[in-house]
Amino acid sequence: MNRQFYYILIISAFSLGIISCGTSKLEKGEHLYTGADIEIVTDSLSKKEKKELKEGIKENLTPKPNTSFLGLRPKLFIGNLVGETKKNKGIKHWIKTKLGEEPVLLQDVDRVFNNDIAVNYAENKGYFNARASYETKQKNKTAEVKYTLKPGQRYIIKDFTYELDSTTIGKAIAEVADKTFIKKDNPFDLDVIKAERERVDALLKERGFYFFSPDHLIVEADSTVTEDAEVSMKAMLKETTPELAKKKFRINKVVVFADYNVNELTRKGYEIPYNTDSLEIYDQMYIIDPDNRFNPKMFDNSLQFETGEIYSRKDHNLTLYRLNSLGVYKFVKNEFFIADSAKNLFDVYYLLTPNEMQTLRLETTAKSNSADFVGGEVNLNWTHRNIFKRAEQLRFSTYTSLGMQVGGKRDDNNIYKTGASLELSIPRLITPFKLDVSGGFVPRTNAKIGYEYINRSSLYALHNFNTSFGYLWKHNRRIEHELKLFDVSLVYSQNVTDKYKDLMEDNPVLQRVVEDQLIFGPIYSFTYTTTMYPKRNTVYYRGMIDLAGNITGLVTGADAKEDKQKEIFDIPFSQFAKMEHDFRYYHDFSKRHSIATRLIAGIAYPYGNSEYIPFSRQFFAGGTNSVRAFRARTLGPGSYNPEDQDASFFFDQGGDIRLEMNLEYRAKLWKFLNFAAFVDAGNIWLVNEDEERPGGKFSKNWYKEIAMGAGLGVRFDFSILILRLDLAIPIRVPYYAEDERWRFDDIDLGDSQWRKDNLMLNIAIGYPF
Repeated sequence: MNRQFYYILIISAFSLGIISCGTSKLEKGEHLYTGADIEIVTDSLSKKEKKELKEGIKENLTPKPNTSFLGLRPKLFIGNLVGETKKNKGIKHWIKTKLGEEPVLLQDVDRVFNNDIAVNYAENKGYFNARASYETKQKNKTAEVKYTLKPGQRYIIKDFTYELDSTTIGKAIAEVADKTFIKKDNPFDLDVIKAERERVDALLKERGFYFFSPDHLIVEADSTVTEDAEVSMKAMLKETTPELAKKKFRINKVVVFADYNVNELTRKGYEIPYNTDSLEIYDQMYIIDPDNRFNPKMFDNSLQFETGEIYSRKDHNLTLYRLNSLGVYKFVKNEFFIADSAKNLFDVYYLLTPNEMQTLRLETTAKSNSADFVGGEVNLNWTHRNIFKRAEQLRFSTYTSLGMQVGGKRDDNNIYKTGASLELSIPRLITPFKLDVSGGFVPRTNAKIGYEYINRSSLYALHNFNTSFGYLWKHNRRIEHELKLFDVSLVYSQNVTDKYKDLMEDNPVLQRVVEDQLIFGPIYSFTYTTTMYPKRNTVYYRGMIDLAGNITGLVTGADAKEDKQKEIFDIPFSQFAKMEHDFRYYHDFSKRHSIATRLIAGIAYPYGNSEYIPFSRQFFAGGTNSVRAFRARTLGPGSYNPEDQDASFFFDQGGDIRLEMNLEYRAKLWKFLNFAAFVDAGNIWLVNEDEERPGGKFSKNWYKEIAMGAGLGVRFDFSILILRLDLAIPIRVPYYAEDERWRFDDIDLGDSQWRKDNLMLNIAIGYPF
């Protein structure tokens, strides 16, 4: 109790220091600005409308007060602690500017200006007769400004029309006017008016009006049409709209500088616009590539414009997206030049600056996981981005890693891995059948071959050869497909020690780890995501199906259960069907607070030539990206207790069925420091009974075998790198007796043995999902 008292005393003193330090260094007469309080005085608005109006006004007020968390101002505390810096560089300046903040004072607040902002914002939302006032509330060395707004009645749109003439652009606007965002009986809203102008502009860009701008469209509102709170609105072209913006343009020439370098062009005397009279035309394009670094066929699927067609912003953007996704260019830029103003023709130029064609990268990594392994890895990667002059990328990589056991409940063995792979990625589809590859991304044909050697000292060694061939393509930014026509893995063991053979006698499941395996078949995955869009609600889904040895098994009549197991190269090939679904949902409460959820469900079913799913294709649970309160790959299957196994180490527990759910609350504390609180639940199960792992088979009582863990985490978000530390404890353990699986009563943070057995620290790179 005395120790806990001192802890509480220290924390309280530190918190008090953070609170008081922000104000203790203020000069006489200065007050720390703590923010604005908005009061909406009206009986005509609902609570929701008042809340939206209040939040909108508050968002536009300046300046923002110092960052606070649970009533504390840690960044202000750090800024004051560091003090003044004489230089604009060095560690002290970095701490002052990145971790700390300067105090925001009352004298920094222009209260009259903010009062006007409150009125203007209300009027932009339709409250035309709004009035506001403010008062300053001071307490000790802090100050708050209270703004009181009387919005009055909100004006409603009585009618809205377009006033247009019979010119080309007038007719074009008339064609899209019926889909207007400005609707009768809706409240007046300036943001909706802006969105309508942008909508018309976007549609005109698809009809050739390249030089048109939203500013060329004006919307007038008349609030005097009736005595009620109504407004009559009409839209029209501004009289000052330039003639160029009213013209519908067509493409004249498409000119590509395939190896653009502004210094080289100047030295060689090239100018833009460029005289193309002496150039040959390739598929309606002029290609300028003096050193012949690129094959013109590379642009077949990328450039969308053709001579004579009407300009389209969609084709404009699609071309840029595809050129960027080739992966061979560092900068992609285009320019338009009027070729014939009388005929409304212009030339389009693409100025393409290549990346370095070859790169060599060496990486070193330190690793730690929840299975008490630490170690490191060295990677060497070589890439050629234009190996056959059509943006084909050839990648060679090799790596070596070592993992060593440090602590834990049991002795384990060092794991040594080394491997290499060669991958060719071609920016087009090489296929006898047709795939729908419409969209802004270049489809790819991928071929890969690789080898990996795994040595688990004093136990066994494994050789793993793999090769694959398939396609990757996108419809748009949200939807991605990957189809591997064949994915082949050949695994065989070597140097299986007597120690491991003895273990296999007591644990036959270990035999499957070192069995020779031949796995081949197609794999298809589908991904849908909206996480790249700045929305409050975003989703991610990935579905995968893996069909191994199906046609071969059916043709040969293979059946492992009836002693008809077939072999290829003296190795029984695997036959199974596997499916997995990964669904994630993200919701942002605000810029600083959000939740992330995930649901994973999968099943793998062996049949025909196989009684079991190959170890490398099974599901696993536990670890840094799974149920974090359990060591990696040691959870399950079902209610089986891995501690009952007669082995000197924890071996990986695989399953045929997986169900996992995760919920995580995320909060942004400082610029790069984030906090998380999470709950994980899930398990794996077997399709068939396994005598060596009792309780592992999936049954009607599966829900009673769900494991659960909870914990807290911190994440250091350095933009290019996210370092994650998650501390978790088990709160439901499926391999205990049914009435003892919930572990709330056993939590004892003061017991060192309990902490050693139950606290699980996960260190990882990136978010878990």
